[in-house]
Amino acid sequence: MKNTIAIITDTGCDLPEELAKAWDIRIVPLRVLWKGRDFRDRYEVSSAEVFRMMEDEIPTTSLPNQQDFLDALDELAEEGHEEALFLSISSGISGTYNAARLWAQDYGRMRVTVLDSRAASMAQGGMAVEAAKAAKAGKSMEEVIRRAEEVRSGTTALFVVQTLEYLRKGGRIGALEGTLGSLLQIKPVIALREDGTLGPVAKAKGFKRAVAVMLEKVKQNFEGRRVHLTALHCDNAEGAKQVAEQVRAFAEVAESHVIQLNPTLAVHTGKGLLGLVVYELD
Repeated sequence: MKNTIAIITDTGCDLPEELAKAWDIRIVPLRVLWKGRDFRDRYEVSSAEVFRMMEDEIPTTSLPNQQDFLDALDELAEEGHEEALFLSISSGISGTYNAARLWAQDYGRMRVTVLDSRAASMAQGGMAVEAAKAAKAGKSMEEVIRRAEEVRSGTTALFVVQTLEYLRKGGRIGALEGTLGSLLQIKPVIALREDGTLGPVAKAKGFKRAVAVMLEKVKQNFEGRRVHLTALHCDNAEGAKQVAEQVRAFAEVAESHVIQLNPTLAVHTGKGLLGLVVYELD
């Protein structure tokens, strides 16, 4: 019988496959809906395919299929786990947390705790990795959750988009803010806020200036510190690599990744996004 707590999350986490495998983190797919078809995020559709879809018709996104969630739990129960922690994408941008709580209540093969990450992308992914490390060390569920929440409170997650059109259409920002930003070429630096919603923390004229402001905010929080760094992009890998190098100039980057945003998040940002997710390592 396995004594360790199993860690499950959803594809909103943006975890690279090698990290998920290294820490035995199971990932349940969110869904991309397009022209009557239903795609399992990351497994049946890529971000590149989503960008092609968007040229014709903007897809919508949805929470995981209940059966995919239950299948992941069954697999873990069969492996001998007695407890699992499901770390959901933020309830501020998805209905996944509320749905998973209902599904977990009726699951009888092991104890399942559902935690709202109040995060997304590698802010959520970092929480999953650190929770898995704590679980592997034999920590209790309370201690595993505490570690995940410590990482969340210490994470800075910022991004800049080329256009606010998709965030506005997806209801992730207000219509007025999206329209004014487009008209004036104002590019907000958007943060994942403490409550798990998205909102601007600064504004700049033009994309390059907004990226510079984003970097300055990360520098203020992490200069001279030992960090885990993720540079995010949407069809802009070279830009992400350049931004990552600029972080290395002021912080000790112990672990780093350059990642294309997953399809369900890319639907709401469009091409060109650059972002940074940074947290301090012990």
